[in-house]
Amino acid sequence: MGKVPLTVKGAEKLRAELEELKSVVRPRIINAIATARAHGDLKENAEYHAAKEQQSFAEGRIKEIEGKLSNAQIIDVTKVDAGGKVVFGATVEIENVDTEQRVTYQVVGEDEANIKENRISIGSPIARALIGKSVEDIVIVKAPAGNIEYEIISIQYI
Repeated sequence: MGKVPLTVKGAEKLRAELEELKSVVRPRIINAIATARAHGDLKENAEYHAAKEQQSFAEGRIKEIEGKLSNAQIIDVTKVDAGGKVVFGATVEIENVDTEQRVTYQVVGEDEANIKENRISIGSPIARALIGKSVEDIVIVKAPAGNIEYEIISIQYI
């Protein structure tokens, strides 16, 4: 498995989730299992089965996060000399050439992508079109509805 790019914020978020799972969720589930076992017959004990299912999910998520963090290449965009070009972690303001509508995106790893927060995956069509480009460059994004032209208005490394 190759290195997976993560921003500093993305890595912090994963570490916080891992800490929450290990220090809060895991002990709560263990207590729920112990309480359910105290009720007797486990075959027909819905509380026990629900707690075991939660435990399975939590342990799977812990392993998944630990795997991601162990394979992460954490990139601090504030310390990268990008030479004014769009790189992983950069925040880019673009304008649709036809509609003049502006939008700002941050290019992040797949695990961090969240369109509601304007964080797009490095593998997305928009990010792939933007990578390596500079301010005032025109990029063409191949979208399902056809090609869309955007002009890069600004690039920030925050």
